[in-house]
Amino acid sequence: MTRVNEEWFQTTPQDIATQFDSSPTDGLQPEHLSKYRERYGENILLEAPRPNIIQRIIRHLSDVTSLVLLFAVGLSVYLALTADSGWFKPIIIGGIVVLNVGLSLYQEGRAERALASLKAMNEQTAIVIREGNPMVVPANRIVPGDLLQLKAGDTVPADARIVQATALSVEEAMLTGESEPVEKSTEDPALFSGTAILTGNTTALVVGTGMKTEIGQIASMLNTTHAVKTPLAERLDQLGKRLSLVAVVGGVITILLAVLMYQESVSESLMLGVGLAIAAVPESLPVIVTLSMTAGVQKMAKQNAIVRRITAVETIGNVTVIASDKTGTLTQNKMTATHFWPGQGPVLDLRVADVPESNDLALWGLANGATLGNDGEILGSPTDVAVYRFAATVLNLSQVLSAYPQIAEDPFDSTKKRMATLHRHNGRWLVVVKGAYDRLDLVASRKESQQRHDEMATQGLRILATGVKWFDQDPGADWLNQLDQLTLVGLIGIMDPPRQEVPEAIYTAQQAGIRTVMITGDHLQTASAIATRIGILHAGERAIAGAQLAALSDSELTDQIGEIRVFARTTPADKLRIVKCWQAQGEVVAMTGDGVNDAPALRQADVGVAMGITGTDVAKNTADIVLTDDNFATIVQAVRQGRTVYQNITKAVEFLVSVNFAQIFTMITAVLLGWGGILSAEQMLIVNVLADGIPGFFISREVAETGVMRMSPVNRQTSIWQAGLGKRVAVRTTTYVVLILGIYALGRFQWDGGQALGMTMLFFVLAMGSILDLFPIKSRRRLDWQNFTANRPLTLSVVGILLGLLIIGNVPVLGQAIGLVALTAGQWRIVLVTCLLPMLVVESYKRVQHTNELKHWVTATE
Repeated sequence: MTRVNEEWFQTTPQDIATQFDSSPTDGLQPEHLSKYRERYGENILLEAPRPNIIQRIIRHLSDVTSLVLLFAVGLSVYLALTADSGWFKPIIIGGIVVLNVGLSLYQEGRAERALASLKAMNEQTAIVIREGNPMVVPANRIVPGDLLQLKAGDTVPADARIVQATALSVEEAMLTGESEPVEKSTEDPALFSGTAILTGNTTALVVGTGMKTEIGQIASMLNTTHAVKTPLAERLDQLGKRLSLVAVVGGVITILLAVLMYQESVSESLMLGVGLAIAAVPESLPVIVTLSMTAGVQKMAKQNAIVRRITAVETIGNVTVIASDKTGTLTQNKMTATHFWPGQGPVLDLRVADVPESNDLALWGLANGATLGNDGEILGSPTDVAVYRFAATVLNLSQVLSAYPQIAEDPFDSTKKRMATLHRHNGRWLVVVKGAYDRLDLVASRKESQQRHDEMATQGLRILATGVKWFDQDPGADWLNQLDQLTLVGLIGIMDPPRQEVPEAIYTAQQAGIRTVMITGDHLQTASAIATRIGILHAGERAIAGAQLAALSDSELTDQIGEIRVFARTTPADKLRIVKCWQAQGEVVAMTGDGVNDAPALRQADVGVAMGITGTDVAKNTADIVLTDDNFATIVQAVRQGRTVYQNITKAVEFLVSVNFAQIFTMITAVLLGWGGILSAEQMLIVNVLADGIPGFFISREVAETGVMRMSPVNRQTSIWQAGLGKRVAVRTTTYVVLILGIYALGRFQWDGGQALGMTMLFFVLAMGSILDLFPIKSRRRLDWQNFTANRPLTLSVVGILLGLLIIGNVPVLGQAIGLVALTAGQWRIVLVTCLLPMLVVESYKRVQHTNELKHWVTATE
């Protein structure tokens, strides 16, 4: 297949620059930007058209809940036309359908807007050169002719033609399906939008943006996306389907009993069956699940965790292992050179001692990836910046760099754990290698240097060694294969203090049943010292280095991994292996990462967590969650929020489903007793959608339960009815069946009020009682005044609905409209007292469960 920008890739950089009024060295001039932006548009892929309002309404009307309601509307219209049953019933049921769909559309729109705002917070940027000055711009503002400056870890923001490249390799798996790196150079100059720079650096002229890119040609395939549901959401879907099946089967049985046993008319029996179907379906539950997930996403964003995949909201709450990088996540990433060993003598504490003059001191100014920006700020990795600052305090760096002009560079990467540069000096050639001490091939004995290294490592310092090798003749293009027999110049110790909040966060995670594991490229002794200081490594637990890890088979590592808390001198491939072994033990793993090579491990982890500050574009685009503050404590906060979301959804299930069960069993029992329909379809809809549904919406705003972070994670395979939830639903359901059948019988038979009085008393007991017992349901602690005052919107909605029900019961025209009759003062007293009984039963049984099913929660809160 011909590539969309193939012609440009065959064109020289100078010709491309001429075509776009640009320069292969200085980039575009500002006066040309608006012209090309107007001509080519924004650098974005067009998304699949969003369903219009009609399509979205049809989608909501086609689910099982709405189909049942629509059938009820159709049947009631038929009866209004043929049996003169009146139009109020179809109007009420139709109004409930409209309200239910309207609420779903509104909440769906809120969720979409929330996720869209989070997407904007995670907007991709790129470095371009304009007028000869590098600048960071949003990727969607790039235009053809822009000169890109790319390095390892960057995502290519547009199709571009390479101008110059150094040791450049790219991953093009998203286009080719092949994960192997592709070497790129001026001989193979094509860079494609969306691919990842793995190694090296390059400058490249943009030749295609947006849909005029290689990835733009397959955008229609990328736009065929489907919403991914969490395991909990899938279980709730199954619950809804089973309830719908109960509705259909129960409805058919009810109709047959009414017609065959009690000789009811077919039309009345059909309406009775539809009423039971309505009773079985929890209309508000899907909306409440969506609200809870969206609330979790928004709260996590406020706590510096941007959720890129909504499934992570649930999963992060269930993690059992957090595998974290050290630098910048557990530590402050504020590195300072504090110790120095010049190759002989004692280690110098730079905070109190001066560095002695020596001929080799100048070599510390070489092989450094940091540079001085135009504004005087030192740019580069924190480690390079720390070494640069050290060198700048003891050397005149401009003189050193002038005396040792650099010819070539091999950048640092996490696999080699070193960088190297080639220089000319006084007619000779010099290679300078800087990196991990144990990755340098030294010519002399390591005995003394090893002692000095270990002396600094036990203090938790990151240690860099510098080695050199002189050549009398040009080593040529093969210089990187001659980095052996190096002469050690010295060691430098860099302090990166732990974040102050990390020890407490690690302790909180431990209390929550979560193991924290450190994975770092640092030396074993350095990593162990830091891990012990912050509470990861304890007596009896192990720390191993990459060499020991490599010696273990996968099965051996899986067997031993529960004992290991620190993995040092690891590679990105090790990270992937560690995640898989934890998962083989049945653990749910959250893995942090920032580098391009961390992407496989982030993808494999149950929750991939990327660093928003130091993370590469590739890592952030792969992760499920991006931390905007790179802080381990934020992960623990996200766990807390994930658990809160899960708890709120299970509370909604308890609140809504038990009332649905009660209505089902009540309707079937009433038919078996020959009482006929004891609740009309519109009355059940008012209970389900208004009385229960609207207050239920605010359950998503409930704060975390006390002790939520002192309980073990919920296993993903655990039934939704765990922790006594099934028993509480059964008790609440039984309570309502007994009460509402009893109150119906009292009104119909004891007071000779007929079916209308019994139905009226039943309706108010069910509607008002099921609202009031939301308060003992919404908290696992004992019911107290705080239950009523916390979550103000929920309390106000309960008060509002109760007032509305009282108005319906005391304004005759409103009550008569839905088949209710006026109650006497004595009857109201009976109703109001009975309304309180479910709340007392639910609260009493909850306290019983505090001694068994909820004992773990009681223990966690003590």
